[in-house]
Amino acid sequence: MTLPATSFSDVETAPVAAAESTATVFYYTKTKNWAAYNLHYAPDGGSWTTVPGVAMEAACTDWVKKTVNLGTAGGLQATFNNGSGTWDNNAGQNYDLGTGAITVKDGVVAHSDPCAGTGGPGTDPTPSPSPGQGANSATVYYSTATVGWTTTNLHYQPAGGAWTAVPGIGMEAACTGWMRRTVDLGSATSMKAAFNNGNGTWDNNNGGDYTLTSGVSTVKDRVVVKNATDPCAAQVPDTQAPSVPTKVTAKADGVSVLLTWEPSTDDKQVTRYQVTRTGGTKGTVVTDVASTVLSVADLEEKTAYTFTVRAADAAGNLSAASAAATATTGVKPPAAAQGKPLGTDPRKDPIYFVLTARFNDGDSSNNRGGGQHERSGNAANNDPMFRGDFKGLINKLDYIKGLGMSAIWITPVVLNRSDYDYHGYHGYDFYKVDRRLESAGASYQDLINAAHAKGMKIYQDVVYNHSSRWGAKGLFTPKHYGVRDAQWSWYYDEPNSSFEYDGLSVEPKSGKSHYNGDLWSTAEPTGNTCLNWGRPTPSTSPEGYRIYNCQWPNATSGAWPKDVYHTCWLGNWEGEDSRSCWLHDDLADFNTESAKAQNYLIGAYNKYIDMGVDGFRVDTAVHIPRTTWNRRFLPAIQERVTQQHGAEAAKNFFVFGEVGAFVNDKWNRGSVNHSAQFFTWKERKEYSADDAKAALEMYEYENNAGTAAQPTSTNAFLAGNDYHAPDHSRFSGMNIIDMRMHMNFGDASNAFHNGKDSDDSVNDPTYNVVYVDSHDYGPNKSGERYTGGTDAWAENMSLMWTFRGIPTLYYGSEIEFQKGKKIDCGPTCPLATTGRAYYGDHLQGEVTASQFGKVDSASGAVATTLSQPLVKHVQRLNEIRRAIPALQMGQYSTEGISGEIAYKRRYTAGGTDSFALVTVTHAATYSGIPNGTYKDAVTGDTRVVTDGKLSVAAPGKGNLRVYVLNGPGRIGTAGTYLK
Repeated sequence: MTLPATSFSDVETAPVAAAESTATVFYYTKTKNWAAYNLHYAPDGGSWTTVPGVAMEAACTDWVKKTVNLGTAGGLQATFNNGSGTWDNNAGQNYDLGTGAITVKDGVVAHSDPCAGTGGPGTDPTPSPSPGQGANSATVYYSTATVGWTTTNLHYQPAGGAWTAVPGIGMEAACTGWMRRTVDLGSATSMKAAFNNGNGTWDNNNGGDYTLTSGVSTVKDRVVVKNATDPCAAQVPDTQAPSVPTKVTAKADGVSVLLTWEPSTDDKQVTRYQVTRTGGTKGTVVTDVASTVLSVADLEEKTAYTFTVRAADAAGNLSAASAAATATTGVKPPAAAQGKPLGTDPRKDPIYFVLTARFNDGDSSNNRGGGQHERSGNAANNDPMFRGDFKGLINKLDYIKGLGMSAIWITPVVLNRSDYDYHGYHGYDFYKVDRRLESAGASYQDLINAAHAKGMKIYQDVVYNHSSRWGAKGLFTPKHYGVRDAQWSWYYDEPNSSFEYDGLSVEPKSGKSHYNGDLWSTAEPTGNTCLNWGRPTPSTSPEGYRIYNCQWPNATSGAWPKDVYHTCWLGNWEGEDSRSCWLHDDLADFNTESAKAQNYLIGAYNKYIDMGVDGFRVDTAVHIPRTTWNRRFLPAIQERVTQQHGAEAAKNFFVFGEVGAFVNDKWNRGSVNHSAQFFTWKERKEYSADDAKAALEMYEYENNAGTAAQPTSTNAFLAGNDYHAPDHSRFSGMNIIDMRMHMNFGDASNAFHNGKDSDDSVNDPTYNVVYVDSHDYGPNKSGERYTGGTDAWAENMSLMWTFRGIPTLYYGSEIEFQKGKKIDCGPTCPLATTGRAYYGDHLQGEVTASQFGKVDSASGAVATTLSQPLVKHVQRLNEIRRAIPALQMGQYSTEGISGEIAYKRRYTAGGTDSFALVTVTHAATYSGIPNGTYKDAVTGDTRVVTDGKLSVAAPGKGNLRVYVLNGPGRIGTAGTYLK
């Protein structure tokens, strides 16, 4: 697990006891300027005070406070008012506060005392000594101009002394962009220091802490100036408010409203905008935003709403309210009717693979930055990891159709839960679609239906192997994590039994969207099974925090029930334990051989089958025994599709598994059990009725049998020049991603020769999913997006679109998007710098496409994107492939052919007989072929063969020739590569 960085020298050695029974609430007054301040509250589980509540008292400059007794309650609900009808109720949601010292400043909740050491109520902070004055005190100025914090705490340790309790002591505003605090060092002349915003975001000098001396020091953008001059001494207090926001426009879309306005100006800097909404049953709602756009969802139907906007600067000066903008909502879109899979042969449909959350943003109201938003650098780029959504994908279906792609593989849709879960592989509630992907009128069902209406398929990425470290809701969710002591209180949220994690809603006590208050306890949980719970270990986190037993997921801790999860760690990637143990502490490994786990997963994925998806891409398929796939999951898929949509739909429901054999061997380091082709076959003998025993028996049997004894197939190969009916009687039901071609796509020739070398051991390689790079790897297990050059990309595509298998393109590869960039660097770097960057900027504008591979109209940035040479290449390749059945479903042969990348393909069924000769980049000679008239689909060149021979000159890098017997001639228009 990766946590926001800070470091501490003193660590607790045992769990801390129960929480306090009082709360001291500090409320920031500068931006309100009320004549009186009241706290209206209700202890958790208790009754509200009588309106207007209890009067608050002066605390220090710009702050009032009130201490209340909570009894046994763990927190309180709170609102504030001026006693004359003006309220701050957290935009209608109330404030959910905990215990101890709590600040509420402009809607931001933090745990600190902003008045500690300031000299008492109503006084200014301790005056700053001049440079060199006071050897036993230090005055620290911290610049908030870059971090943008509204609350700042100083956490420090005098040399030879102890650290303050987390989060430290509150700092006071000194002047615009600067916070100040003077502390007593005793006999020390220096101290270690770190800064935080009270809600878990830290500046600790990149893990090294700051060393500050007595006297005056400034800390700005991690630069320390010792014996500094007072940065506020020459500054005149900022009393000028920003200009009034103009051109405020509200536009309703169903029950959502999009509000926009022009930026305000200020003599210093505008830091935020305050939007006031009136209308509906919730009354007045005030929301702070940093941008000039606010999207509000889930409003009431057919209701008029009025919006005004005020601008604020760092000093808290507020402009006058803007002119009002009004919008009237419509009707909430009805739930979409369930769909039905298109049910056609999947080999006809080239696949476009998108990370939904990174493709295109159609609704900014469901964007979420996640637990690592600040630390990763995404916040600085204004790039939340959950950015794209189904609405954005629906809006750009015509872009994908215009490329000629007729199937879309999307990342998992189930509700995820992790610190970095945008990609979807940390499933938490497998029965619920993640709300961060859906919008009113753009649900998952709406996406499926919209794609089908355009003749396009949806392949859903699914995970059977593991859940998130939070477990799986409805099956098992752990409650044993902890301990929440002084070190960890900033990280573990306070429990809130009335809040349920949904990925989108912000838990009010913590102010974070990624709630984890259900994962800790200050006392050993009832029914605990985790060994040595709460005892300190010798280890610390990277930040220096003491780690306690049972604090992080551990397969061997005794906390995970064996009837649901495996309880071992993977030790050998080519050993049996790779299918029965945990890969990582972030991926809790299901015991897929237990009926309880099987039923949970089958029931979950039945839901999406019922919605009408066209197939499943199976994540981490190799980490589940083949016997379990063949006995349980694959038959369950077939049974449900047949039951809901009919036998023909079941026949063409496309399941393709990720079997991550990242080597160049035909058989993965000689292990049949870990080779991709192994999963395309049924079992060859009977095993024990118990699934766990059967998995071990199968593994041993096949391992002993070895590679030479594995089944073979001619389903991909022509018999001479003749197509023959394939034999699928031994097919398991799972097709595969062609890992061997993928691993060798650094060079198209290598990919071609390695791919066909494995085809006799795959049940039917014409169904193989073929790609160059993906969200995980580039060729040869490279960690970067493919960067072989445009000519090489064109060559790779020419091969994929004409060789056996289903061509698949990772989003953006059509313009070499992020080429050479690291595909994934985890939660510690900005996504914008990786291969998973946001693509929507390239899709801005309008695009329409009524036919595959044909764009009717395009404007804006998307028009520029569609003009790129590889886009034109893909469009024409799709035109050609779509017109020639042999290139879609045909068997192939290299018999009688000389050429580096050359083959013949044929498909014969009913009244169709399609025969094609293909060469990519290089010259080729074909002998023993049927006589007749051949026409090249690229150039239109016509050859009459009378002696069974045809020779083709080298077309050039990335180009190809496709001579079709009795073919249609040239298909499409010549471009950079196909000419």
